[in-house]
Amino acid sequence: MAEPPVDEGSGRRRLTARRLLGLDRSGPPPVETGSDQPLRPWTIPNAISFTRLALIPVFLVLALNTADGVGAAPAILFGVIGWGDYADGIAARVTGQYSRLGSLLDPVTDRLLLISGVIVTWHFQLLPRWALALLAARELAMLVIGRLAVARGVPVVINWPGRLAVAPLAGSIFFALVGLGTVAELLLYVGLALALWASVLYAKFSIGYLHERP
Repeated sequence: MAEPPVDEGSGRRRLTARRLLGLDRSGPPPVETGSDQPLRPWTIPNAISFTRLALIPVFLVLALNTADGVGAAPAILFGVIGWGDYADGIAARVTGQYSRLGSLLDPVTDRLLLISGVIVTWHFQLLPRWALALLAARELAMLVIGRLAVARGVPVVINWPGRLAVAPLAGSIFFALVGLGTVAELLLYVGLALALWASVLYAKFSIGYLHERP
């Protein structure tokens, strides 16, 4: 496969439509996201991530104060926070404002959003609790494992099963919040299978990275 074209002025790969939308992730990660780089918190993508983080407790308050967990306001807010994940990625690719903090903050925000959705759907029994418990355990485990891996110098790598799992998992919670239980349950099983597969792949990658590193 041919390498994507490089902009000679900046040294970065040229921003094609596929790269802009995150469909083309060929090549190494941006240098600015490396473990030896400064955090660089003050960027446009990080501002979007900070906003997403701040809206998660607002979503929890709105959702938990409904009669049965189903409502337009919490569903819309959950959707806005979820789609913000794509917004900060596009902002980073357009502005070139990559940062180490952004690479760490983005997956943490996604996991906290999923956990908050699990709390709401568990509380109102909108989805099967055994599947929600498994999802919550996986997300919490990945938060801990990710922190330990970063502390040992293992780069944060989001594999394709992990990327593909985000949409059905977030979609399952969204559809549960709007009262479409059957669709929500099917998406939950698909997303959960992809998420567990992603966890196995990341564990294998981390172990291999630590063994091969001098």
